[in-house]
Amino acid sequence: MRCPCRKKSETEAYADCCQPAHDGARPAETAEALMRSRYAAFALGKAAYIAATWHPSTRPSDTHPPLGQEWLGLRIVAAREDGDDATVEFVARSRTGGRSDALHERSRFVRENGRWFYIDGILD
Repeated sequence: MRCPCRKKSETEAYADCCQPAHDGARPAETAEALMRSRYAAFALGKAAYIAATWHPSTRPSDTHPPLGQEWLGLRIVAAREDGDDATVEFVARSRTGGRSDALHERSRFVRENGRWFYIDGILD
């Protein structure tokens, strides 16, 4: 299976891309890799991974992806790391009940004890 975080034209398999992070075998090495693995977790309904990679200071009580939401694609616009802080700008396309939507966000990440965490994002 192609990894959900990749374009349809890319052939990187889920087993080689985001699955090791989802299974806890390998944490995301960069903020962009964490963003991709979180997108894939939303697409695959992996609420526990979404919660585990959301910084405790900003994590909501419910991290379950919305029911009936189909994720259609992810485009990374820009990624910047500055030491243990990072931002990733992305566009995630989805469809719910036949209605398409695009989420354009600039997300903030922090690295603590060698692991990246999602902090929050600004929607465009």
